[in-house]
Amino acid sequence: MTGGNTTRRDTAGPPAVPRQRTTTPSWAAPDPVDQLAERFDESVAAAVHPDEIAALLESDGLSDDRIRERYGARNSFALAEELYARVPRRHPEPDGPPDDPWRVGLRACLLRGLVFALPGFAYVLGAPLLTGPPGALGLPAGTVPLLAGALLGWTWNQGLSHRAYAWLGLGNRPAARRCLLVGAPVGALLGVLTALAVAGPADGTAVAFAAGQSCYLGASTTLLVLGRERALPAALAPMTAGALLSLVRPLPAPAGLTLLLGSLAAVMLLGLWEVAPSAKEWRRPFSRSGDGPRLSGSLPYALFGLGTGALVLYAALGDVLAGEEHSALAAPAAVALTLSMGPAEWLLYRFRSGSLAGLRSTGTPGAFRRAALRTGAECLSGYLLVLLALGLAATALWPDAPGLTGVRLAGLLLLGVVLWTGLLLQSFGAVRGTAAVCCAAALAQTVALRTHAADPHHLALTVYGTAAAVQALLVRTLLGRATAHR
Repeated sequence: MTGGNTTRRDTAGPPAVPRQRTTTPSWAAPDPVDQLAERFDESVAAAVHPDEIAALLESDGLSDDRIRERYGARNSFALAEELYARVPRRHPEPDGPPDDPWRVGLRACLLRGLVFALPGFAYVLGAPLLTGPPGALGLPAGTVPLLAGALLGWTWNQGLSHRAYAWLGLGNRPAARRCLLVGAPVGALLGVLTALAVAGPADGTAVAFAAGQSCYLGASTTLLVLGRERALPAALAPMTAGALLSLVRPLPAPAGLTLLLGSLAAVMLLGLWEVAPSAKEWRRPFSRSGDGPRLSGSLPYALFGLGTGALVLYAALGDVLAGEEHSALAAPAAVALTLSMGPAEWLLYRFRSGSLAGLRSTGTPGAFRRAALRTGAECLSGYLLVLLALGLAATALWPDAPGLTGVRLAGLLLLGVVLWTGLLLQSFGAVRGTAAVCCAAALAQTVALRTHAADPHHLALTVYGTAAAVQALLVRTLLGRATAHR
């Protein structure tokens, strides 16, 4: 602003409605305001309020005294309103299609879903390590140490990945690598100690299997965070091929164990290669805690991993806990949920892309809320259709699996609602609410099962249904606001 231009606008009310420009006779002197309007035609036409034009005039060096002398207006605000009224609104369209950072290919998301599912073949090759009398709760031998280690790993690595992603978001990739270099081994050690704490006298080989499982979780988390998920299928190829072959013709135990350890070693070496610091980085001190993301910021994400992991485990163990003789480690429901994570991720991106389109196409908060909720309902419906197809396929292909009855089907779909809406809320940073809901649901299911308060299948319907309703309300409340999508 110029030094003398301090006059405030003394008129009130909405901007004037653009009126038809009058024609100046050829013999008359040109109107200075018309000349000024032609000079700033594009900027004035694109303005959404006269104050934008006033700022333009002041930046051009027009003081109030000069405006009164040359244009006959009281001040810059009055002249801006006159220009706004004379020039019709024209908002130019951007060149090319609008930018959409949330548009991703389906193939990459399906690859991540496959990466989540392939480790399940390890249990096929590792079956000889899990023999013996039934363990706690009547579960097959070695089940409790494996599940305890896996649950700890999911919890720890969910928080670890959030912290590493936070460093990447700050543009500090070396700090993210150091975070993973330290955090992944610590998580693996905690997983082994957890498996040891719950193991029985006959669970020695199961603890060894749990140790390998914990090491894999840490190394694979490192590769996924650093964008090297394409290396995982190659590293897991020997184990996958051996497991598929063993389904046709059983492999000798030493051969299966060799393939299992070979894939595990490949994944661990790849993870170490990605985070191993150079000699220069070894001499660089760690960033102080005040220079980066707070540790407490990753706690809700770890709790979300704990809650959702427990719910998925209960879905896998539902038949066994109900007294039915079926596998506890790879129930069709758990297989379907794992394979569905790839499409789930793609549909999360579709929701973000649809919300961005809604921001451009709607003009009122109510219209945007309806558009966002409609997009969310479409994406959730698509995910449930995928989950249903995977559940039916897994049940049909799984040896001696029970039929997908109405109760089991309803439980699977309600759990799918909980997981997808939880991931949706987490992607918008609203992780505290969904972590609280999922942990509360897992705790309620744990208490009820320990006290034998209800049939496991009907209990699951109640727990999943309540959690799904609460999270749907959170989605409607939080994501129906345009400010949440900025």
